[in-house]
Amino acid sequence: MRNDWGHRLRAVAFVALPPLIALIAIFALWELYISWRDVSILVLPAPSDAIQRFFEDPGFYWREAGYTLYEATLGLLLGSAVALACAVLMAHSRVAERTIFPLAILIKVTPLVAVVPMLVIIFGFGIAPKIIVAGLFSFFPMLVNAMTGFRDINAQARDFLASLRASTWQIFWKLRLPGAMPYLFAGLKVAYPLALTGAVVAEYFTGDRGLGVTIFRANANLNTPTLFAACGVLAISGVAINVFISVIERRVLFWHESVRSTD
Repeated sequence: MRNDWGHRLRAVAFVALPPLIALIAIFALWELYISWRDVSILVLPAPSDAIQRFFEDPGFYWREAGYTLYEATLGLLLGSAVALACAVLMAHSRVAERTIFPLAILIKVTPLVAVVPMLVIIFGFGIAPKIIVAGLFSFFPMLVNAMTGFRDINAQARDFLASLRASTWQIFWKLRLPGAMPYLFAGLKVAYPLALTGAVVAEYFTGDRGLGVTIFRANANLNTPTLFAACGVLAISGVAINVFISVIERRVLFWHESVRSTD
């Protein structure tokens, strides 16, 4: 048991220490630059200023982060549900792919920031526009990963199930969906931070609370320590989300070679 825990701690240290050391070095150089050049706090605060501002009222920042994460989560669920439904259709029908994928590309290349005011006119200033924007941000990566995963199946296994007269949906549940799970988790790791970004962008236009509102107001008032503190909390939230998804992935896909090879 001790050897197992020691192995896990070494694995965590191997992954976490290099970026942590790099981050500390960046902050140290940043702090030295501010001190050496005597840069105004209105232009660029030192890391210590942002950290001090955060600890003046940490509860405020985490409450605002929680509200933004709530919007992003609902948006991710919406975007993922639509993406999975479209991917299932596209995996089974070339006609559906030729119909749906160009529309998905259109959503991808459209500047979604320009869509927010239109959504506000349609849905008002409530939470709905933020959820929709977060869903739009997360839709495309989930669609592409799901479609790729559903199609990347073992042809021999598919033919074997077909020889047993398995239905299309039985093949989907027994073969396509399990095989697509690594792709879906990879999509989530990209889509969730994008949903978080979408929620923050929507809060610029429609929010009365959340990290997006905090960042917008701090920027308008040249309150750079608050601005950087909020951005730091946002970054930490994004990293925490990816770590959480990775933990769930290892629990769910313990049987897959991509997980076993890292143990």
